[in-house]
Amino acid sequence: MTSETSEIYINHPTWGLLYRICMVDDNQDMFTTLYAQRLFFLVTNDVKGIKFQSIGRTEARMMLENRLRTLRRNGQSQEYDQLQSVFQRTFQ
Repeated sequence: MTSETSEIYINHPTWGLLYRICMVDDNQDMFTTLYAQRLFFLVTNDVKGIKFQSIGRTEARMMLENRLRTLRRNGQSQEYDQLQSVFQRTFQ
């Protein structure tokens, strides 16, 4: 169900609707607030449930840059192009 091209949203108990930017790790995704895109969260989903970890804009940017490098190295050009577009909209 979770493909890189689908839009994924999750509801944060305090900040409301969050938009998924990208996968970070196997059970971890980066989300941002839907409208302002100024607050960033690492969301971990495991057997214990969903955990939200707030991260700063600089850390979020570095994580997204690392994900872009990984996609480029692995030759995942379609996912790279999509994430590059998200990166430009969010951080430029």
